[in-house]
Amino acid sequence: MALLLVLLFVVVPIAELYVIIQIGQAIGILPTIALLILASVLGATLMRSQGRATWRRFNSALAAGRIPGREVMDGALVIFGGALLLTPGFLSDILGLILLLPPTRALVRALLVRRFAGPIAAGAASGAQARMGRMFTFGTRPRPRAGRDDGFGRHGAASDPDDDVVDGSASDIPPQRRELP
Repeated sequence: MALLLVLLFVVVPIAELYVIIQIGQAIGILPTIALLILASVLGATLMRSQGRATWRRFNSALAAGRIPGREVMDGALVIFGGALLLTPGFLSDILGLILLLPPTRALVRALLVRRFAGPIAAGAASGAQARMGRMFTFGTRPRPRAGRDDGFGRHGAASDPDDDVVDGSASDIPPQRRELP
């Protein structure tokens, strides 16, 4: 964690300053400052338009009775991308544009979901179990072949061998109550 903080607060600003100095030496001070201001204005405009589009998709998902998970994540990425574009620096501007443009934002969203969906779901399930006092367990087993008992007194039909059956069970566990000091 300490290494991440050093990277974020020491290495990234030094890299930003290095790039600004190199561009300033190549094209001059005033054009460099103009580029930085232009990137901030462009970032604010792009963040506003993408934020409105995400807000409309969020509201339409709610109106359709759908959980707006993708829209919430897009909103967070739009805010983060806009903040990066408002921050002076060319490296942060590139990352901000990646987060604000819809095609690249979809790629970033897919990467984040692939990386963090499992741990987030596991944490949410364990937190819900602790608060509700219920323990849920799930497992899979192959679907039975034709003419064989499936364990529930029924005989299964012929099916795809990759087709699994999910067994679940629930049992009440007394919730942990915290005593006031």
